[in-house]
Amino acid sequence: MESAIKTIVTTFLKSAGGKDNLSPKAFQKLVQKQFSGVMEDTDSSAAIMEMQKGLDENSDGKVSFQEYLTLIGYVANTMSQKHCEPKEAAS
Repeated sequence: MESAIKTIVTTFLKSAGGKDNLSPKAFQKLVQKQFSGVMEDTDSSAAIMEMQKGLDENSDGKVSFQEYLTLIGYVANTMSQKHCEPKEAAS
């Protein structure tokens, strides 16, 4: 668990280039690189922009670490739900 948390933090910090927030371009790169295996439409700039707008709670045009954690939580929850689905429903 500790390793996973360190990876989440390190990935954000590297993607943000040492800043407190991810710029739209940095967010797009992060999503395309880190989430393409678990999310749809990661190759669509428009879809990623919409995702960013949905996460941007303070409407500053950037994604803060807290807003990034919202995305991590959403992805983790979705993965958990898919894993817990009955085998018949997953087909």
